[in-house]
Amino acid sequence: MSTAEDLFITVMDGERPVGRGDLSLALAGAELIDLIGEGAVTVRDGRIVPGGPATLGDGLTGEAAAALTRQAPYEWIEDWLWRRGDGLSDAYQAALEASGELRPRRSGRSPFGGSRLEPADTPASRRARDRWSERDPVLSALATVVGVEDEPDDRDEDAPGLDDEAVTTVVAAVHDAVMELEAVRQRRTIENAAFANLWRGP
Repeated sequence: MSTAEDLFITVMDGERPVGRGDLSLALAGAELIDLIGEGAVTVRDGRIVPGGPATLGDGLTGEAAAALTRQAPYEWIEDWLWRRGDGLSDAYQAALEASGELRPRRSGRSPFGGSRLEPADTPASRRARDRWSERDPVLSALATVVGVEDEPDDRDEDAPGLDDEAVTTVVAAVHDAVMELEAVRQRRTIENAAFANLWRGP
């Protein structure tokens, strides 16, 4: 499975609510990180520069490779996250459900609120859970960005670290995009409250 699929399963296994918009941005980042790992892209001055052909198959990460901007000056990472991330959590849910990786939830609350699905007990989901339990640095970093767990304490020697500059740049861009989305949510909440107060009057 891809990093994006592992991240989706990690979120579904978690207890904390995760916004679909936040997850979509992180999934787009996860796809980009896998493309970097494949040598299909490099990161140069904050832009995504296509490289060799990807060998990730015809799934959603393969679609991501096909969606790359291949003409200079190439695409900013932030722009990619918003463009590719549009509705991406829904696409992954549909794909994982179709492949049998998700099943109807038997009990408990879903991190997606009304979504009544949970990861099935399959070899792929077990690999995702192993990756999470082993504190894979990339998976841990992306899961932290969307709020699956708290930010690690800088003094925690067991906290995972990223040792690839390009991957670190992508994770930072995902973090900034999620913070920007949260700012938009807060602004809309304030505007809606002000509008409601206007109609209620003094």
